[in-house]
Amino acid sequence: MVGLPIAIICVAITIGWVVTTWIRVKNGYPLDGSWGQAVYPHRDEQAIERIRLLSQENAQLRAELGSVKDRLANVERIVTDSSHLLDREIEQLRGRTN
Repeated sequence: MVGLPIAIICVAITIGWVVTTWIRVKNGYPLDGSWGQAVYPHRDEQAIERIRLLSQENAQLRAELGSVKDRLANVERIVTDSSHLLDREIEQLRGRTN
């Protein structure tokens, strides 16, 4: 009677370990060896190209975020300035001077 629950637990643990390892390999995470050392999956050319493209996209997004922050700072300045100063700056931009 005791052997059946133990066997079920052992099978469930083994299946969980296999599924976890498969998910880690599929997503490119490093694996752990039997003594805790890192075992890395094989890197192919497709993975290297994917990393390069993601790095380029990351750089583009960071640049875009910088420009959005600058624009937001300008909008915040416009909103928080008094309306008299804002009117004067708009008129100066139009070419009129007061």
